[in-house]
Amino acid sequence: MDRIFHALIGDSAGVTGAAIKSSTLFLTAAVLFRFTERRTLAEFAPFDWIAAVAAGAIVGRAATASDASWLSATTALICLLVTHAVLARLRFIPGVRRFIDPPLKVLIRDGKIDRRNLRQCGLTAADLEAVLRLHGHPNADCINLAIFEAKGAISVLRKDDDCRAARDSSRYRSSRP
Repeated sequence: MDRIFHALIGDSAGVTGAAIKSSTLFLTAAVLFRFTERRTLAEFAPFDWIAAVAAGAIVGRAATASDASWLSATTALICLLVTHAVLARLRFIPGVRRFIDPPLKVLIRDGKIDRRNLRQCGLTAADLEAVLRLHGHPNADCINLAIFEAKGAISVLRKDDDCRAARDSSRYRSSRP
């Protein structure tokens, strides 16, 4: 029974050490992230997500591991964030950017849906239709371009103002009782 209790509760020195180390690692990570480029979650590129998840894994693992010191975790965090910063700067070089960032995909051109690009982006026609509705368009007919951006968002560019009038009148018709 003592083994079970010890496995669940541990010793007080280990618990205290984990509390101190996790708090210190959190503060260290917060200070280190303060010096990185500020981006919102919506602006994260795939390599930003990798850095964020890896930083969380380092802090989470080192906080409770008896064989990982604060210094080794801090060193790993610094190396990770420096690598991330270098990669972010290298993206200004066109050849490197093409390697790091996924290419833009045209999903709609002149009202015609490109089903091949839609599949390559892992999207269904229903996904695209939902995005069009969120942008205020009932269908693809009035769309000049819909582009799947490198960060996963879909940009929608309307054809002209004639389509705006058609869109507004269809919205008016659909909202009447």
